[in-house]
Amino acid sequence: MPFDLSEDQLRVTETEIGARFPESYRQAMMRSNGGEIHAMSDIWNLIPLQDTSNRKRLSRTANHVIVETRSFSQSAAWPENAYIIADDGTGDALILFREGRQIKPQVFYWFHEGGDLQLVAEDFSDLLVFRT
Repeated sequence: MPFDLSEDQLRVTETEIGARFPESYRQAMMRSNGGEIHAMSDIWNLIPLQDTSNRKRLSRTANHVIVETRSFSQSAAWPENAYIIADDGTGDALILFREGRQIKPQVFYWFHEGGDLQLVAEDFSDLLVFRT
């Protein structure tokens, strides 16, 4: 079950990457840092943001957005300035793109075979989020 996330903890991640997440994504992650999301007729696992506020939360967020983005970026097809926010367990990902010091609100589906992109939503808030 995902925990809430304090804004202070969220800012730690934003400081580390040097960019601010879209407001709808920030609000959703503060309510439920992880869980599932519905997109493209599938259920996706939301990648949590790191939470170091206590040992239990740190353990549950060990594979956080920065760690998972570094892992996925080893693929030659991974797009520049992309951050993974969800995966489907098959290698495909939902991603957001950084532009300067902002991360854009549009959510894209990244196909691991070939690296093709497809716009999924104009804003994270357009996706249905489930607490699990």
